Amino acid sequence: MTQQYQQTQQHQQNQHNPSSQSSQTPRPCKLALEDGLVVVGEAVGYHGETGGELCFNTSMTGYQEIFTDPSYHGQIMMMTYPHIGNYGTADIDMEADEPMVAGVVVRAFSRRYSNAMADESLEDFMTRHRLVGISGVDTRALVLHIREKGVMNAVISSVDLDDDSLIEKARKWPSMEGLELASRVTTKEAYAWSEGNGPRIAVYDYGVKRNILRSFEARGCAVQVFPAGTDLAVVKTWSPDGIFFSNGPGDPRSMPDDIEMVRAAMTLGVPLFGICLGHQLMSLAAGLDVYKMYVGHRGANHPVQNIRTGAVEVSTQNHGFAVSADSLKEGVAELTHVNLNDRTVEGLRYHAFDGFSVQYHPEASPGPHDSQYLFDDFITAMSRKSTSA
Repeated sequence: MTQQYQQTQQHQQNQHNPSSQSSQTPRPCKLALEDGLVVVGEAVGYHGETGGELCFNTSMTGYQEIFTDPSYHGQIMMMTYPHIGNYGTADIDMEADEPMVAGVVVRAFSRRYSNAMADESLEDFMTRHRLVGISGVDTRALVLHIREKGVMNAVISSVDLDDDSLIEKARKWPSMEGLELASRVTTKEAYAWSEGNGPRIAVYDYGVKRNILRSFEARGCAVQVFPAGTDLAVVKTWSPDGIFFSNGPGDPRSMPDDIEMVRAAMTLGVPLFGICLGHQLMSLAAGLDVYKMYVGHRGANHPVQNIRTGAVEVSTQNHGFAVSADSLKEGVAELTHVNLNDRTVEGLRYHAFDGFSVQYHPEASPGPHDSQYLFDDFITAMSRKSTSA
Protein backbone atom coordinates (compact mmCIF):
# COMPACT_ATOMS: atom_id res chain seq x y z
CA MET A 1 0.00 0.00 0.00
CA THR A 2 1.36 3.41 -0.89
CA GLN A 3 1.24 6.52 1.21
CA GLN A 4 0.16 9.80 -0.33
CA TYR A 5 0.12 13.32 0.85
CA GLN A 6 -0.25 16.58 -0.96
CA GLN A 7 0.37 20.15 0.04
CA THR A 8 -0.74 23.24 -1.79
CA GLN A 9 0.51 26.75 -1.34
CA GLN A 10 0.42 30.20 -2.87
CA HIS A 11 3.44 31.26 -4.96
CA GLN A 12 4.92 34.60 -3.91
CA GLN A 13 4.26 37.13 -6.65
CA ASN A 14 7.65 38.84 -6.93
CA GLN A 15 7.73 39.98 -10.53
CA HIS A 16 10.60 40.78 -12.88
CA ASN A 17 10.25 41.06 -16.66
CA PRO A 18 6.63 39.89 -16.55
CA SER A 19 6.22 39.84 -20.32
CA SER A 20 8.40 36.70 -20.55
CA GLN A 21 6.84 34.98 -17.55
CA SER A 22 3.20 34.24 -18.24
CA SER A 23 1.21 32.13 -15.82
CA GLN A 24 0.98 28.44 -16.55
CA THR A 25 -1.73 25.89 -15.93
CA PRO A 26 -0.58 23.56 -13.12
CA ARG A 27 0.29 20.07 -14.29
CA PRO A 28 0.13 17.13 -11.85
CA CYS A 29 3.36 15.37 -10.97
CA LYS A 30 4.40 12.58 -8.63
CA LEU A 31 7.52 11.65 -6.70
CA ALA A 32 7.82 7.96 -5.82
CA LEU A 33 10.44 6.50 -3.49
CA GLU A 34 11.69 2.94 -3.65
CA ASP A 35 10.26 2.21 -0.19
CA GLY A 36 6.72 2.80 -1.49
CA LEU A 37 6.14 6.40 -0.45
CA VAL A 38 4.40 8.48 -3.14
CA VAL A 39 4.17 12.28 -3.01
CA VAL A 40 1.79 14.28 -5.19
CA GLY A 41 2.70 17.77 -6.40
CA GLU A 42 2.91 20.09 -9.39
CA ALA A 43 5.33 19.75 -12.30
CA VAL A 44 7.97 22.46 -12.72
CA GLY A 45 10.61 22.85 -15.37
CA TYR A 46 10.69 20.24 -18.12
CA HIS A 47 7.66 17.94 -18.28
CA GLY A 48 8.93 14.38 -18.31
CA GLU A 49 10.37 11.70 -16.07
CA THR A 50 13.65 11.26 -14.22
CA GLY A 51 15.17 9.19 -11.45
CA GLY A 52 18.13 8.99 -9.11
CA GLU A 53 19.18 8.98 -5.49
CA LEU A 54 17.02 11.42 -3.51
CA CYS A 55 19.06 13.65 -1.21
CA PHE A 56 18.57 17.07 0.37
CA ASN A 57 20.54 20.30 0.69
CA THR A 58 20.04 22.74 3.58
CA SER A 59 21.50 25.82 1.86
CA MET A 60 19.26 28.92 1.93
CA THR A 61 20.68 30.36 -1.30
CA GLY A 62 22.72 29.15 -4.26
CA TYR A 63 20.26 26.77 -5.88
CA GLN A 64 21.76 27.33 -9.33
CA GLU A 65 25.28 26.52 -8.14
CA ILE A 66 23.91 23.40 -6.45
CA PHE A 67 21.97 22.25 -9.51
CA THR A 68 25.08 22.66 -11.72
CA ASP A 69 27.59 21.06 -9.31
CA PRO A 70 28.99 17.95 -11.06
CA SER A 71 29.25 16.16 -7.70
CA TYR A 72 25.43 15.88 -7.78
CA HIS A 73 25.35 14.06 -11.11
CA GLY A 74 22.68 11.36 -11.00
CA GLN A 75 20.99 12.62 -7.83
CA ILE A 76 17.57 14.19 -7.28
CA MET A 77 18.06 17.35 -5.25
CA MET A 78 15.51 18.36 -2.63
CA MET A 79 15.96 21.87 -1.27
CA THR A 80 14.98 22.30 2.38
CA TYR A 81 14.66 26.07 2.07
CA PRO A 82 10.96 26.48 1.21
CA HIS A 83 11.06 29.17 -1.50
CA ILE A 84 13.13 28.43 -4.60
CA GLY A 85 13.43 30.41 -7.85
CA ASN A 86 12.74 33.92 -6.57
CA TYR A 87 16.01 35.42 -7.88
CA GLY A 88 16.09 33.57 -11.21
CA THR A 89 19.29 32.26 -12.80
CA ALA A 90 22.43 33.88 -14.21
CA ASP A 91 25.16 32.46 -16.41
CA ILE A 92 27.84 33.75 -14.03
CA ASP A 93 26.55 31.37 -11.33
CA MET A 94 27.07 28.19 -13.36
CA GLU A 95 29.48 25.62 -11.89
CA ALA A 96 29.34 23.58 -15.10
CA ASP A 97 28.00 24.03 -18.62
CA GLU A 98 24.63 22.54 -17.72
CA PRO A 99 22.64 21.22 -14.75
CA MET A 100 24.07 18.08 -13.19
CA VAL A 101 21.26 17.03 -10.85
CA ALA A 102 18.83 14.44 -12.15
CA GLY A 103 15.78 16.27 -10.81
CA VAL A 104 14.56 18.95 -8.42
CA VAL A 105 12.15 18.79 -5.45
CA VAL A 106 10.93 21.99 -3.75
CA ARG A 107 8.14 23.16 -1.50
CA ALA A 108 7.28 26.50 -3.16
CA PHE A 109 8.51 27.25 -6.69
CA SER A 110 8.60 30.84 -7.96
CA ARG A 111 8.13 31.26 -11.70
CA ARG A 112 8.50 35.02 -11.22
CA TYR A 113 11.80 36.48 -10.08
CA SER A 114 13.31 39.78 -8.98
CA ASN A 115 17.02 40.15 -9.72
CA ALA A 116 18.60 42.72 -12.03
CA MET A 117 21.55 40.37 -12.68
CA ALA A 118 19.42 37.37 -13.69
CA ASP A 119 19.31 36.15 -17.28
CA GLU A 120 16.10 34.13 -17.02
CA SER A 121 13.67 32.49 -14.62
CA LEU A 122 14.46 29.17 -12.99
CA GLU A 123 11.43 27.74 -14.82
CA ASP A 124 12.85 28.75 -18.20
CA PHE A 125 16.32 27.55 -17.19
CA MET A 126 15.00 24.12 -16.19
CA THR A 127 12.85 23.82 -19.31
CA ARG A 128 15.74 24.78 -21.61
CA HIS A 129 18.01 22.20 -19.98
CA ARG A 130 15.28 19.53 -19.83
CA LEU A 131 15.49 19.41 -16.04
CA VAL A 132 12.46 17.76 -14.43
CA GLY A 133 11.11 19.02 -11.11
CA ILE A 134 8.21 18.84 -8.69
CA SER A 135 6.87 21.52 -6.32
CA GLY A 136 4.11 21.61 -3.73
CA VAL A 137 5.92 18.95 -1.70
CA ASP A 138 6.05 18.95 2.10
CA THR A 139 9.84 18.91 2.07
CA ARG A 140 10.03 19.06 5.87
CA ALA A 141 8.17 15.76 6.17
CA LEU A 142 10.12 14.22 3.29
CA VAL A 143 13.49 15.20 4.77
CA LEU A 144 12.51 13.61 8.09
CA HIS A 145 11.55 10.49 6.17
CA ILE A 146 14.95 10.37 4.44
CA ARG A 147 16.82 11.01 7.68
CA GLU A 148 15.00 8.12 9.32
CA LYS A 149 15.12 5.66 6.41
CA GLY A 150 18.35 6.83 4.75
CA VAL A 151 18.89 8.14 1.23
CA MET A 152 17.19 6.06 -1.43
CA ASN A 153 16.30 6.10 -5.08
CA ALA A 154 13.25 7.92 -6.37
CA VAL A 155 11.47 8.82 -9.61
CA ILE A 156 9.78 12.10 -10.57
CA SER A 157 7.22 11.99 -13.36
CA SER A 158 4.55 14.16 -14.93
CA VAL A 159 3.94 11.64 -17.73
CA ASP A 160 3.36 8.47 -15.68
CA LEU A 161 1.10 8.99 -12.67
CA ASP A 162 0.57 5.35 -11.76
CA ASP A 163 1.88 4.74 -8.23
CA ASP A 164 2.85 1.09 -8.66
CA SER A 165 4.64 1.81 -11.93
CA LEU A 166 6.67 4.66 -10.44
CA ILE A 167 7.63 2.70 -7.33
CA GLU A 168 8.85 -0.18 -9.47
CA LYS A 169 10.92 2.23 -11.59
CA ALA A 170 12.50 3.69 -8.44
CA ARG A 171 13.38 0.22 -7.17
CA LYS A 172 15.04 -0.67 -10.46
CA TRP A 173 17.09 2.53 -10.65
CA PRO A 174 20.86 1.84 -10.26
CA SER A 175 22.19 2.31 -6.73
CA MET A 176 24.75 5.04 -6.11
CA GLU A 177 26.82 2.55 -4.14
CA GLY A 178 29.36 0.99 -6.48
CA LEU A 179 28.53 3.45 -9.28
CA GLU A 180 31.36 5.15 -11.18
CA LEU A 181 30.20 8.54 -12.47
CA ALA A 182 33.27 10.75 -12.76
CA SER A 183 33.91 9.60 -16.33
CA ARG A 184 30.49 11.02 -17.29
CA VAL A 185 31.23 14.56 -16.13
CA THR A 186 34.96 15.00 -16.74
CA THR A 187 36.29 17.14 -19.58
CA LYS A 188 36.85 15.30 -22.83
CA GLU A 189 40.15 17.04 -23.55
CA ALA A 190 42.80 18.82 -21.51
CA TYR A 191 42.61 22.61 -21.50
CA ALA A 192 44.33 25.62 -19.97
CA TRP A 193 42.12 27.46 -17.46
CA SER A 194 44.56 30.25 -16.58
CA GLU A 195 48.07 31.34 -17.53
CA GLY A 196 49.26 33.03 -14.34
CA ASN A 197 52.87 33.55 -13.29
CA GLY A 198 52.42 31.63 -10.05
CA PRO A 199 52.74 27.89 -9.37
CA ARG A 200 51.72 25.48 -12.12
CA ILE A 201 48.79 23.33 -10.98
CA ALA A 202 47.68 20.21 -12.82
CA VAL A 203 43.99 19.57 -12.08
CA TYR A 204 42.54 16.09 -12.42
CA ASP A 205 38.94 16.78 -13.37
CA TYR A 206 36.51 14.32 -11.79
CA GLY A 207 33.77 16.94 -11.99
CA VAL A 208 35.62 20.07 -10.92
CA LYS A 209 33.56 23.12 -9.94
CA ARG A 210 34.43 26.32 -11.74
CA ASN A 211 34.85 28.21 -8.50
CA ILE A 212 37.71 25.89 -7.51
CA LEU A 213 39.48 26.84 -10.73
CA ARG A 214 38.67 30.51 -10.11
CA SER A 215 40.18 30.21 -6.62
CA PHE A 216 43.48 29.07 -8.10
CA GLU A 217 43.31 31.68 -10.85
CA ALA A 218 42.70 34.46 -8.30
CA ARG A 219 46.00 33.49 -6.65
CA GLY A 220 47.96 33.89 -9.88
CA CYS A 221 48.35 30.20 -10.65
CA ALA A 222 48.79 28.63 -14.07
CA VAL A 223 46.09 25.96 -14.21
CA GLN A 224 45.91 23.09 -16.67
CA VAL A 225 42.86 20.79 -16.45
CA PHE A 226 43.20 17.12 -17.41
CA PRO A 227 40.45 14.54 -17.99
CA ALA A 228 39.92 11.83 -15.41
CA GLY A 229 41.94 8.79 -16.40
CA THR A 230 44.78 10.80 -17.95
CA ASP A 231 48.05 8.89 -17.76
CA LEU A 232 50.31 10.41 -15.13
CA ALA A 233 53.16 10.49 -17.64
CA VAL A 234 51.14 12.94 -19.74
CA VAL A 235 50.62 15.22 -16.75
CA LYS A 236 54.33 15.09 -15.91
CA THR A 237 55.23 16.45 -19.36
CA TRP A 238 53.46 19.69 -18.36
CA SER A 239 55.93 20.00 -15.42
CA PRO A 240 53.42 20.86 -12.68
CA ASP A 241 54.50 22.30 -9.33
CA GLY A 242 51.55 20.55 -7.71
CA ILE A 243 48.67 18.22 -8.55
CA PHE A 244 45.06 18.76 -7.51
CA PHE A 245 42.39 16.04 -7.41
CA SER A 246 38.93 17.53 -7.76
CA ASN A 247 35.46 16.90 -6.45
CA GLY A 248 33.11 14.65 -8.39
CA PRO A 249 30.19 12.21 -8.23
CA GLY A 250 29.88 8.51 -7.54
CA ASP A 251 31.55 5.87 -5.41
CA PRO A 252 35.35 6.30 -5.23
CA ARG A 253 35.77 2.61 -4.48
CA SER A 254 34.63 1.88 -8.04
CA MET A 255 37.66 3.72 -9.47
CA PRO A 256 40.64 1.32 -9.04
CA ASP A 257 42.65 2.77 -11.95
CA ASP A 258 42.36 6.29 -10.56
CA ILE A 259 43.34 5.11 -7.09
CA GLU A 260 46.47 3.54 -8.56
CA MET A 261 47.23 6.74 -10.46
CA VAL A 262 46.92 8.81 -7.26
CA ARG A 263 49.20 6.33 -5.49
CA ALA A 264 51.77 6.80 -8.24
CA ALA A 265 51.44 10.60 -7.96
CA MET A 266 52.41 10.32 -4.31
CA THR A 267 55.92 9.36 -5.43
CA LEU A 268 56.50 12.35 -7.73
CA GLY A 269 57.78 14.67 -5.03
CA VAL A 270 55.31 17.49 -5.75
CA PRO A 271 52.60 18.66 -3.30
CA LEU A 272 49.16 17.08 -3.70
CA PHE A 273 45.77 18.50 -2.70
CA GLY A 274 42.35 16.84 -2.90
CA ILE A 275 38.79 18.03 -2.31
CA CYS A 276 35.69 15.83 -1.85
CA LEU A 277 36.04 12.86 -4.25
CA GLY A 278 39.71 13.80 -4.61
CA HIS A 279 40.05 13.54 -0.83
CA GLN A 280 38.51 10.08 -0.88
CA LEU A 281 40.75 8.90 -3.73
CA MET A 282 43.86 10.13 -1.89
CA SER A 283 42.69 8.34 1.27
CA LEU A 284 42.09 5.08 -0.57
CA ALA A 285 45.46 5.37 -2.30
CA ALA A 286 47.10 5.79 1.12
CA GLY A 287 45.47 2.60 2.38
CA LEU A 288 42.50 4.03 4.28
CA ASP A 289 38.86 2.98 3.95
CA VAL A 290 35.82 4.81 2.57
CA TYR A 291 32.17 4.02 3.32
CA LYS A 292 28.74 5.15 2.07
CA MET A 293 27.00 7.41 4.58
CA TYR A 294 23.45 6.82 5.78
CA VAL A 295 22.29 10.28 4.73
CA GLY A 296 25.36 12.34 3.78
CA HIS A 297 26.31 15.99 4.26
CA ARG A 298 24.85 18.58 1.90
CA GLY A 299 24.55 22.22 2.87
CA ALA A 300 26.41 25.46 3.59
CA ASN A 301 26.37 25.50 7.38
CA HIS A 302 28.34 22.48 8.61
CA PRO A 303 30.72 23.26 11.51
CA VAL A 304 34.21 21.84 11.04
CA GLN A 305 37.01 22.17 13.57
CA ASN A 306 40.60 22.67 12.49
CA ILE A 307 42.34 20.44 15.01
CA ARG A 308 45.70 22.16 14.56
CA THR A 309 44.43 25.66 15.36
CA GLY A 310 41.26 24.89 17.29
CA ALA A 311 39.30 27.25 15.03
CA VAL A 312 35.79 26.30 13.93
CA GLU A 313 34.97 26.86 10.27
CA VAL A 314 31.46 27.02 8.86
CA SER A 315 31.73 24.93 5.71
CA THR A 316 29.95 23.98 2.51
CA GLN A 317 29.56 20.23 2.07
CA ASN A 318 28.28 17.85 -0.57
CA HIS A 319 29.13 14.20 -0.15
CA GLY A 320 27.51 10.83 0.42
CA PHE A 321 30.74 8.93 1.08
CA ALA A 322 33.31 9.52 3.82
CA VAL A 323 36.69 8.29 5.04
CA SER A 324 36.45 5.83 7.92
CA ALA A 325 37.97 7.25 11.10
CA ASP A 326 38.58 3.67 12.30
CA SER A 327 40.92 3.08 9.35
CA LEU A 328 43.32 5.91 10.25
CA LYS A 329 46.77 4.47 10.81
CA GLU A 330 49.69 5.97 12.68
CA GLY A 331 52.36 7.09 10.26
CA VAL A 332 49.95 7.18 7.31
CA ALA A 333 47.77 10.22 7.84
CA GLU A 334 47.00 12.77 10.52
CA LEU A 335 43.44 13.94 11.19
CA THR A 336 43.40 17.71 10.65
CA HIS A 337 39.68 18.55 10.48
CA VAL A 338 36.63 16.96 12.08
CA ASN A 339 32.90 17.52 11.64
CA LEU A 340 31.41 18.83 14.88
CA ASN A 341 27.94 17.47 14.11
CA ASP A 342 28.87 13.78 13.87
CA ARG A 343 32.70 13.63 14.33
CA THR A 344 33.28 12.35 10.80
CA VAL A 345 36.63 12.85 9.07
CA GLU A 346 36.83 16.20 7.25
CA GLY A 347 40.55 16.64 6.59
CA LEU A 348 43.82 14.72 6.49
CA ARG A 349 47.51 15.44 6.14
CA TYR A 350 49.63 12.59 4.85
CA HIS A 351 52.99 11.53 6.22
CA ALA A 352 54.61 9.59 3.36
CA PHE A 353 54.37 12.52 0.93
CA ASP A 354 53.66 16.25 0.88
CA GLY A 355 49.90 16.31 0.59
CA PHE A 356 46.63 17.07 2.30
CA SER A 357 42.94 16.70 1.51
CA VAL A 358 39.55 17.85 2.80
CA GLN A 359 36.07 16.40 2.48
CA TYR A 360 34.29 19.75 2.33
CA HIS A 361 34.40 22.61 -0.20
CA PRO A 362 36.71 25.54 0.67
CA GLU A 363 35.76 27.32 -2.56
CA ALA A 364 32.25 27.58 -1.04
CA SER A 365 30.04 28.32 -4.01
CA PRO A 366 27.57 28.87 -2.49
CA GLY A 367 28.54 29.27 1.14
CA PRO A 368 30.94 30.86 3.66
CA HIS A 369 34.59 31.56 2.90
CA ASP A 370 36.06 30.40 6.22
CA SER A 371 38.22 27.73 4.55
CA GLN A 372 39.76 29.67 1.65
CA TYR A 373 43.11 29.49 3.44
CA LEU A 374 43.47 25.89 2.22
CA PHE A 375 44.20 27.16 -1.30
CA ASP A 376 46.88 29.41 0.20
CA ASP A 377 48.34 26.44 2.11
CA PHE A 378 48.65 24.52 -1.16
CA ILE A 379 50.40 27.42 -2.86
CA THR A 380 52.74 27.78 0.13
CA ALA A 381 53.60 24.08 -0.12
CA MET A 382 54.41 24.41 -3.83
CA SER A 383 56.50 27.54 -3.22
CA ARG A 384 58.37 25.82 -0.41
CA LYS A 385 59.11 22.86 -2.64
CA SER A 386 60.32 25.13 -5.42
CA THR A 387 62.64 27.00 -3.04
CA SER A 388 64.12 23.82 -1.59
CA ALA A 389 64.74 22.46 -5.07
